Amino acid sequence: MKETYFLDQTFEGQDFTKNPLNKGDYENCTFNNCNFGNHNFVNFKFVDCDFENCNLSLANIAGTTFQNVNFKNCKMLGLRFDVVHPFGLSFSFEGCQLNHSSFFKLKIKKTIFKDSQLQETDFVETDLSNAIFEGCDLSMAVFNRSLLEKADFRTAYNYSIDPENNKIKKAKFAIAGISGLLNKYDILIEE
Repeated sequence: MKETYFLDQTFEGQDFTKNPLNKGDYENCTFNNCNFGNHNFVNFKFVDCDFENCNLSLANIAGTTFQNVNFKNCKMLGLRFDVVHPFGLSFSFEGCQLNHSSFFKLKIKKTIFKDSQLQETDFVETDLSNAIFEGCDLSMAVFNRSLLEKADFRTAYNYSIDPENNKIKKAKFAIAGISGLLNKYDILIEE
């Protein structure tokens, strides 16, 4: 496949499971209602791009560059973000399904997760300093040796975070979610 450069282009309603997206660099591009299920994005580069209403589930994103990429209302099940290119890594997620994905050992400070499902997602040893989890379902998400300083969990729910195994200095939590910090003690908390 020939590598190419794409600038300011919009890709609308395309099924890339039938005709794969050309390998290359994509800058300031928009992908709307596209199907990338199981797509091979190895060593692709996305800069200042938007993905809306796309399916990227189980795509291979090894070595992929994501710089200032926004994902909105995307299905992104089982993605291995832990193997993407780390240089300049920055993205945001709104209304996305990120269940069973992995952010293992990534440095993704200030990342915004809004109204997204992050069930059984791996955040082990991830630097999430100043990250925002607004209205996110973190059921069975794994936080272990994670850097969560100044992260905002006030409207997140179903999380279980052990303060002894994670750095949570100045992280924000709502009273309703305090039980998620005490799960390991197997105690009952009543209102």
